[in-house]
Amino acid sequence: MNADPIQVTRLDCGLTVVTETMDRVETVSLGAYVASGTRNEDAAQNGVSHFLEHMAFKGTERRSAAQIAEAVENVGGHINAYTAREQTAYYVKLLKEDLELGADIIGDILTHSVFAPEEVERERGVILQEIGQANDTPDDIIFDHFQETAYPNQPMGRPVLGTEAIIRGMKGADIQAYMRAHYAASNVVVAAAGALEHERVVELVRQHFADLPADAPRPVQPGRYAGGEFREERELDQVHVVLGFPSVGYSDPDYYPVLLLSGLLGGGMSSRLFQEIREKRGLVYSVYSFTAPFVETGLFGIYAGTGEAEAAELVPATLEELHRVQLDANQEELNRARAQVKASLLMSMESTGSRCEQLSRQIQIFGRIIPTAETVARLEAVSVADIRRAAARIFRGVPTLAALGPAQSVPSLSTITERLAA
Repeated sequence: MNADPIQVTRLDCGLTVVTETMDRVETVSLGAYVASGTRNEDAAQNGVSHFLEHMAFKGTERRSAAQIAEAVENVGGHINAYTAREQTAYYVKLLKEDLELGADIIGDILTHSVFAPEEVERERGVILQEIGQANDTPDDIIFDHFQETAYPNQPMGRPVLGTEAIIRGMKGADIQAYMRAHYAASNVVVAAAGALEHERVVELVRQHFADLPADAPRPVQPGRYAGGEFREERELDQVHVVLGFPSVGYSDPDYYPVLLLSGLLGGGMSSRLFQEIREKRGLVYSVYSFTAPFVETGLFGIYAGTGEAEAAELVPATLEELHRVQLDANQEELNRARAQVKASLLMSMESTGSRCEQLSRQIQIFGRIIPTAETVARLEAVSVADIRRAAARIFRGVPTLAALGPAQSVPSLSTITERLAA
């Protein structure tokens, strides 16, 4: 008997099954993680990945939309999905005795969805409402503007939801064609975690995912960072600002230094940005930094929401922190950032759903499972010198600025670039 709680089986069709046995839980999570998202779309079909994710729950050859929901909720389970730039996921969480039902449901929606015309029209209206809601939420839509400015005129920069014009014109046949082209068995990882037996999961996947197409998926277009400035004047109480830079992908040697740099700079209430911008200067309610790694590229960003009068001081104060961290990042704050990242990692391992997502991404990005001890060791190996070097690498790149609201006082991109170079 294999003592390793994590096991991987690659089926002849190309699909990968990865499981983790968690002895002290009574539930199981199972998901199908497709290595296809917004960056796989052509310009004319932007939003099709997200539209497809919605349609997967709207009926199969054996179940109506209501029957899909009822089958899971009748046993107290939970079913959901999400679309990202590099992945689309469909997952359930159930009691351990209902594992077969979960595999049946997820397999059914991925292989036998019917895309009934009336359901396509109904869901089109739902997605248009979702786009409208995003446009009315400035601290949400600002990130779409930021992404598009960083990666202009290419799949990596397009919004996950698509545009209203494209969604209005999208047909059920377009969605089905996209699914056939990208939902190939070799592009799918089925991950399960919880109270389970690996061989039983493999058996269920063979049974319920057998009809996935075997064609090889098309290669994706590499992301080409450009940077630039987006600015939209809008009557709002706050101006929402995202300042960002080209960063690293998952496999870059600086991945862990950059991750810890983000935590040190803007990852919590003790971070530099929070202490300086909010606590000392009182310029904002919310300010934080973030990393957005992708397979071969990435972004580092800082978000803040501030009043019109405070906007002129906000950006220079932020730039000063970006300059300072390259010179005087210290061991105490590195230790604090490292503790936060390690705690987040270890806490996430207590969730069956989080474990499924982590396992699937590791298989799709690295082709193997990354042991937790290896991740912790890489975090522990990051030094203060690594943090300063990573900061110099990131903050000397071409910036991207996105500003939405009463943004007249936000300095121009050229001014920001000059100050960064000084």
